Order: sequence, then structure tokens, then C-alpha cells
Amino acid sequence: MKVRIALDLVGPMALRREGEGVSLPSSRKTRALLAYLAATDRPARREHLCGLLWDLPDDPRGALRWSLSKIRPLVDDADRVRLIAEGETVSLDCSDICVDWRRLREVAGGDVRKVGSEILEAAVAPEGELLEGAEMRACDTFQGWLVAMREDTRRWQLTILRELVGRFAEQQERREQALALARRWSALDPYDAIARTTMIDLLRSSGRVQEAEQQRGAAIRALDAAELRVPGQLRTRIGPSGASAPANARLEGEPPLYQQVRFCMANDGTGLAYSSVGSGPPLVKTANWLNHLEHDFDSPVWQHWIRNLTQYRTLFRYDERGNGLSDWNVHDIGFEAFVDDLSSVVDAAGLETFDLFGVSQGCSVAIAYAVRNPDRVRKLVLYGGYALGWELRDTPDEVAMRRAMVTLTGTGWGRNNPAFRQMFTSLFFPDMPPHAADWFNELQKVSASPENAVRLQEAFGKIDVQDMVPRVVTPTLVLHSDKDAVIPFSSGRSLAAAIPHSQFVQLDSLNHLVLEDEPAWLRAASAIRTFLETEIQSGR
Repeated sequence: MKVRIALDLVGPMALRREGEGVSLPSSRKTRALLAYLAATDRPARREHLCGLLWDLPDDPRGALRWSLSKIRPLVDDADRVRLIAEGETVSLDCSDICVDWRRLREVAGGDVRKVGSEILEAAVAPEGELLEGAEMRACDTFQGWLVAMREDTRRWQLTILRELVGRFAEQQERREQALALARRWSALDPYDAIARTTMIDLLRSSGRVQEAEQQRGAAIRALDAAELRVPGQLRTRIGPSGASAPANARLEGEPPLYQQVRFCMANDGTGLAYSSVGSGPPLVKTANWLNHLEHDFDSPVWQHWIRNLTQYRTLFRYDERGNGLSDWNVHDIGFEAFVDDLSSVVDAAGLETFDLFGVSQGCSVAIAYAVRNPDRVRKLVLYGGYALGWELRDTPDEVAMRRAMVTLTGTGWGRNNPAFRQMFTSLFFPDMPPHAADWFNELQKVSASPENAVRLQEAFGKIDVQDMVPRVVTPTLVLHSDKDAVIPFSSGRSLAAAIPHSQFVQLDSLNHLVLEDEPAWLRAASAIRTFLETEIQSGR
């Protein structure tokens, strides 16, 4: 359909007819009314419009009629009425008006991964905030609407910018475009560590080392001022050659590890952070309680696991929704969303077949994915897992204790005093040295908000994949600590008993996940490597 009228709402408001600019009414309230009608999907009552802009003792309905008379010649034609004012309602027919804000909403509201780059670029081309200069402090209702609309606009812009930067960063000929878009991404969300590190990496790879170092300093200052954790990648100074020190040191004589953090979208639009590190066939680790891609990379809990697995595998990890570097402000925190997060990450990473490593509640996510996608999962490793969440498997006393912990989480999680988080540390790692316990206490604080920590625990309690377990056809290795206080040893043993042709390894440990200085660590690492390497040699 030919577009005769174009209305720009993002940035300075502008109107064009047949490509020619048209002067807008001088009245700010009339321009605001036009914008409001263009962004509204259904007829608005005159009473509402009066309250929006003219809730005064004089004649608000007269003011509304006057403004409508100024808008009508801008949008109507002799053969087409677009401004419809019938009875008590008013609406603007935008079916043949190109409204940039509507185009942005439509594109960002779908699956941006399936949208062509040209369409994404066009949708995000208008820069600036919605209706620049349109603030009316005396009109509280309109001002509240404008603030909410601007936040939606910013969120949609971020969704598209993330996708485009991810695409263009991998194409040498489009690196400059990727950098320009990454700058916009960082400006729109200055506290997004992924945006900052992506822009700095692009600057560094293009040889702009000095600017990369300046941006790194600015990012640290911004995050410090906001009392947000500064990722290890930003703490590392960029040298004259453009290289930076590794975030994770390896054993003496081994090459350093560099993890690449990327961003993708789940099917419901949730932003997910994932990383890859190492070399060899792909091994995907599902998310668990709690993860933070940057924090885990340097941690006493995960460092030895990452170092060992990447000796013979390319390890893919991700932060699930509501957690770590992934989006925290999410509507759905539930099991099916967790499975979709895994599916979205492996698709974004371009993995056709891979080995899958589940830990804790990640085991149930891995089981569901493997049952639904048996041709994509080559081998399955399940550590410290279960088929039934705590609300379904535990005794009444244990369920009552868990619910009390959930209540305490909501009231004490975000406090500077780590005592509330220490109860989780003591359950997960009762045999952990003090310095490592301090790290795990801090991990919990930076990985999730109190609200999300509660929602995640409640979601874990409702997990039920019991019917799926016998349907696992993927070769499976199950490991479980025999004195695990978080997930009963019987849960792991039951998984192994129900999965056909699975192997089971009992680990002598008090900890939910074995630490590097435990004898059980060598047993676990050896069992996993032997299991996966045998598969590589002999095939499925």
C-alpha cells in the first residue's frame, strides 16, 4: 500500500505528506493530542482526552474541538477521512500512515531473530527519545503516559540494537556499523555491562586502543557510581597492542582462557547472556542456582570446572532469565521458560548437535530438552539433579523449612549483611573454606534481585519431569554427592535408575558441587571426561 503520510514520533515530532514536510500546529497540546491518537490502538473517549490535556475549570471540550480542527487538515484527504470523531469517541486511522513508533513496536514485538537486517535497521533508524521536547509538567496524566511510552520505546530499541550488533560484529565488512550501533546501545543502557564490553571489544578489534581504554574507564566509573558490580573484563587494563589479560588464569604452562560473552533473545523477548570458551566439540552447560557469567569465571566454585572442561571441549554457558547478565525484569520465570532459554541459546550459538551438562535444577531442564530433541543431544551429564522440585518431593517439615527460607530471602537478600545469604551457602557448601564462602555470599547478591531470588526458588519447587525421565534415549552419566544437603542423594540415584542405560557415579562429598581440593573432584572430572571422550571415539 502506498504511504501518503509519514508521522515521526521518535525524536523530534515531524509530519510529511507525499514526502514533503508539513508544519505542525504551534500548540504543544495539539501536537501531543496528534501523537497520542497515533499511538493509541482503539478509540479514546472525549472525557479521557480532556482529562489528559485540558482538565481545567474553563472549557476543556471546546479546547479539544479546537485542537481536532487543527489536526484534521493535516491527516484527512478529500477522499479519505482518517480523523474520526463520532459521538463521545475520537480515533485516528493509521492504516495508511507510516508511524515510525508503530513500526518499531511491531518489529521489536516479534521474534527479531527471524527478521531481516534491513527491516531491523529501518525500525531502529530514528534516534532519540519518544516525542522530544513534548513534556508538559502541568498535565500529570499525559506526563505519566509519556514516561511509560518512552521506556517501552527504549526497551524496543535495545532489543533491536542487541540483535544487530550481534549479527554485524561477526561480519568483518560491517564492524563499523556494529560499533556505531553498540555506541547507541551503551548510551541507551549505560549500566548494561554487556553493552559496554561489546563496544570496547569492537573498538579494540578495530585498533582504537586508546578510545577503548577511555571507554573502559568511563564504564567502571559509571558502574561504581551506581554501586553495580564491575565485570572482570572491564577491570582488566587494555595494553598498547590491544590485548587484555585473561579473566581466568590456568595452571602453569597452560594457555590462558578468554571467554566471549554474547547476547540473544528468548522467544518471549527476554535478553539472555551466553558465553563460549575453550576448544573442541561443543558442551552446553544449563543454568543453575545461581549463575553469573563473569563472576563464575573467576570463582572458587566454578573455576576448576571451567578449566578442566575446556581442555577438551568448547564450553557454552548462559545466565537464565532473572539472573546474572541476562534480563532481570521478566514476566515469566517458570520451567517451560527455562527450557526455552536453553533452546534459544543453542540456536543462537548455531549448535546442531552437542553434549549437554546439567547441574542442580539444570538437570531437569536438560532432561526435558533431551527428550524433546533427541537428535541434537549426543550425550547427557546430570550432576546433583532431580526430577521433582522440593515442593513435590520433600517431607512436610522440609517443605515448611524451604518456605521459611523463601520468606527470609524476600526480606533479607539485598542487605549488606550476608547472614541471610549465608544460609544458602551453608546448605550448598558446608565444607567450603571461609574465603570461598565469602565469594558465594557475594555471588548470590550480584546474581539476582531479592524478588527474582524468591521467584526462582518458587519455580524450582514446582518442577516435575518425572514422566520424562524414562523417555531419555540419550546416553547419560549421573553424578551426585552422597551427603548433599540441598538435593537428596536419593534424587540422583532415582534419576539413574529410571534413565535407560545410564551410568551412575557416587561422590564422597558434603558439598552440592565438589570443590577443587576434594578427592571427589578428581573422581568427578575423570568420570565426565571418560564418558564424553568415549562417545567421541566410538560414536553413539
